[in-house]
Amino acid sequence: MRIAALILAAGSGTRFGSATPKQFVAIGGVPIVARAVRAFVSHPRIGRVMLVGPVESLAAACPDFPRSGLVPGGATRQDSARAGLEALAADPPDAVLIHDAARPLVPARVIDAVCDALAGGAEAALPALPVTDTLKRAEAAIVTETVPREGLWRVQTPQGFRFGSILAAHRAAAGLSLTDDGAVAEAAGMTVHLVPGSEENLKVTTPDDLTRAEALLDARLTPRIGTGFDVHRFAPDRPLMLCGIHVPHSFGLAGYSDADVGIHALCDAIYGALAEGDIGTQFPPSDSTWKDADSALFLKHAADRVAARGGRIVHADVTLICERPKIAPHAAAMRERLAALMGVDAGAVSVKATTTERLGFTGRGEGIAAQAAVTVLLP
Repeated sequence: MRIAALILAAGSGTRFGSATPKQFVAIGGVPIVARAVRAFVSHPRIGRVMLVGPVESLAAACPDFPRSGLVPGGATRQDSARAGLEALAADPPDAVLIHDAARPLVPARVIDAVCDALAGGAEAALPALPVTDTLKRAEAAIVTETVPREGLWRVQTPQGFRFGSILAAHRAAAGLSLTDDGAVAEAAGMTVHLVPGSEENLKVTTPDDLTRAEALLDARLTPRIGTGFDVHRFAPDRPLMLCGIHVPHSFGLAGYSDADVGIHALCDAIYGALAEGDIGTQFPPSDSTWKDADSALFLKHAADRVAARGGRIVHADVTLICERPKIAPHAAAMRERLAALMGVDAGAVSVKATTTERLGFTGRGEGIAAQAAVTVLLP
């Protein structure tokens, strides 16, 4: 069975209360819509994915998604779903799953359940959860009655349909105000089956939902800790770069790049947490490209590797070891700079300094050492 997926991302998200539509807000450093897209692009039973909404905004949020798969949305959800179905009609699949972009954490098992129902002969299948809370009807915040919950279900997406049937149903329902594709199918007289949904498959509608989604995302990740250590000797006629900022001093540090010992230690810690070698593995000194390079490039690369693996940096701690210069006056600026390079809040970054009580090479003022530790969350 050839199955396509439509992801609807044209909503304005007014209930979310943000100037940015909710589907473009990030969770774990990735836009909500991009996480929804990943769930279907990576699923082995989905042969084609189309994304419906504001084309330029979607292209920016999902830069790896082909522009040929972007479809302008309509004024209503129903209009957007119909636009996506019409875009598929030139090369129609056997079945289509229609999903809300605001559900970024849809488990693969929910997609499978819908696909299984369609493969088993169902004309329409919706993931759903039974209502377990007591329901009240009220007017002006005064309860008027208790509503029986027996037989009531909370419906989710993706909702799956035989393609020809749902396309005809949407064409017939044009102009109606129906809240989901299941309602469109019901209006056309289709038999609609329910399959198990998931509490993880929440819809982000309010800021509280975003907090819940972030907690669910973190629960899927495994913490890893990496450590790094680096040393550079002092050298004349070079600016002293430490943790991404220029620190006034009579000497700089010797090294092939700008010799930012703090960033180098931090990069090694991140690569260590990823089990991807160290800074020398990623940027060999034998490559002339990196001569006198700004170490900010290395840290951005390390942070991007975490994001590419579907993870995020939780905390970073850097200790600079030297007698001179004094680090405390610059520590706040260093934290801000490192945080910006890694794409995290400054509150997740620590920069501090210590001495070796005038012992060893740092105690003799011959150079600076740095050690770093990071915590990352990875799938």
